[in-house]
Amino acid sequence: MSIRHGLLALLERGPRYGSQLRTEFESRTGSTWPLNVGQVYTTLSRLERDGLVVQDDEDDQGHALYAITDDGRTELRNWFETPVDRNNPPRDELAIKLAMAVGAPGVDVRAVIQSQRRHTLKAMQDYTRLKAQSLSAVPTNRDEVAWLLVLEQLIFQAEAEARWLDHCETRLVRLAEAAATEPEPEVRTTGRTASRTARPHSRR
Repeated sequence: MSIRHGLLALLERGPRYGSQLRTEFESRTGSTWPLNVGQVYTTLSRLERDGLVVQDDEDDQGHALYAITDDGRTELRNWFETPVDRNNPPRDELAIKLAMAVGAPGVDVRAVIQSQRRHTLKAMQDYTRLKAQSLSAVPTNRDEVAWLLVLEQLIFQAEAEARWLDHCETRLVRLAEAAATEPEPEVRTTGRTASRTARPHSRR
């Protein structure tokens, strides 16, 4: 739903056409979540179907312009005022991968964790460098401030993921140590089996 409401937020500033909305969306988010024009126009068609936008004539170059409606503004206000629902989190590929790796034959889960940690820390370093570049000059326009907020969210997310990976590795080590100290299960034999083992067959 973020694309849907993101486009509404951009249209509240005035009528725009599809590729213009794509450019402004990517500028505002630092191209973190790139869009294609087809995706934008598909979303605009759905917004128009739902009565949240209307086509508003054309510009001088013949681009069809879209404008937000009163219902669209109400929808946008509700979006801003409603917390993002965390009761149904989106699927996380890394969490699913580790969950499936546990107990999978031939898979070294610790190696998977260590490989991911290296990648995550590299990404965090890249994000931190971009943040330093952004702060080399005080952000002055809304796009620069918006990109900085997105960038900082990516840094915090990478930091949290690295800590979680550390936790996962520690837990696996503890489980392995606990399994290694468990006594071997006692093998019990029936009386008949024991008797046969103790007394060889007689030969005739």
